[in-house]
Amino acid sequence: MRRVVITGMGAITPLGNSVTDFWNALINGVSGAGPITKFDASKFKTQFACEVKNFDPLKYFDKAEAKRYDLFTQYAIAAVEEAVQNAHINFEQLNRNRIGVIWGSGNGGIQTFQEQVIEFALGDGTPRFSPFLVPRMIVDIAAGVISIKYGLRGVNFATVSACATSTNAIIEAFNYIRWNKADMIITGGSEAPITESAVGGFNAAKALSTNNANAATASRPFDVTRDGFVMGEGAGALILEELEHARRRNAPIIAEVVGGGTSADAYHLTGSHPEGEGAYLGMLAALEEAGIAPDQVDYLNAHATSTPLGDVSELKAILRLFGARPTLSISATKSMTGHLLGAAGAVEAIATILSVATDLVPPTINTTHIEPEYKDLFHFPLEKAASRQVNYAMSNNFGFGGHIATVLFAKYRG
Repeated sequence: MRRVVITGMGAITPLGNSVTDFWNALINGVSGAGPITKFDASKFKTQFACEVKNFDPLKYFDKAEAKRYDLFTQYAIAAVEEAVQNAHINFEQLNRNRIGVIWGSGNGGIQTFQEQVIEFALGDGTPRFSPFLVPRMIVDIAAGVISIKYGLRGVNFATVSACATSTNAIIEAFNYIRWNKADMIITGGSEAPITESAVGGFNAAKALSTNNANAATASRPFDVTRDGFVMGEGAGALILEELEHARRRNAPIIAEVVGGGTSADAYHLTGSHPEGEGAYLGMLAALEEAGIAPDQVDYLNAHATSTPLGDVSELKAILRLFGARPTLSISATKSMTGHLLGAAGAVEAIATILSVATDLVPPTINTTHIEPEYKDLFHFPLEKAASRQVNYAMSNNFGFGGHIATVLFAKYRG
């Protein structure tokens, strides 16, 4: 199997619209939550979210082009552009038949679909749909647009597994490169779900926090007072590359991908397995693929959405696999970014990779009363980053339907 490294990253997040801004906010414990500005949420049970701030599509597109893309695709292109620049890629000098795109979104163009349906419903019944409805809406379009922009003719598809989506995309990209089906793949995910239908739907499912009076502190993973997740939006992009291909072009190597594990809870439509069965199997598979023991993992970026049942389910799986290990650092960056749904895995992978690269563990903010059974079993940095040697780091993401995806990163050792 060929080795796979990360040579570039890009981010559009509620904490900043670049990897540097995102990471600086993350390690300083900044909350991205605030009142919803994208629509009038005054009649909704949840009136706040983690929105992307100051995003200007005209930095990336002209007006006519921007109109062709839903916001989730705009976020994707913006994040990928940063990743390509950071990876020092000149596609003209590379074999673009061997470069692909594997990109994910859980919802695709939900804003576009909602707007078009409302317009039709309020009309006289005459169909006046936009010719861009379908290409703006479909989940796979971001992968296609990225390949068109850079002329990439390699493997190209979209992953969809709810909130595990972009972790699955990273794992697929890792595998295609290892299997010698590609030399480089742009991967990640994007989501723009802060809409009436999405917020209303998650409210109906009782999944969102309704702590409107304390929006900035509402996302509190592992805390006994948590009451649901905070919706986020944005994109995360990673350039995955075969090691020798990266070396030949003197690419900056940030870290290495060493394992990926997927499984299923096979339990419930929206709820986690109460004992974390799928989470345990996914993490175990990632470790086995990497060929390392549980006690070699230094940091775990947990899925930890801040839901009452989900957080405990994951903690049970972690305890089962790793045992009580006060040297294992665990944090939940969703406490700051909110839950980016299908883009969560990519953005959290960036945080996990930077933890490996910098030996800093991001905190879990807002959490003051950790589940008592677990608070002394692991190292939970709170409010600010902790300095720790991080040789191996793991990132978990789980999705409605019982989808489990875990990816494992390591320091690049040459």
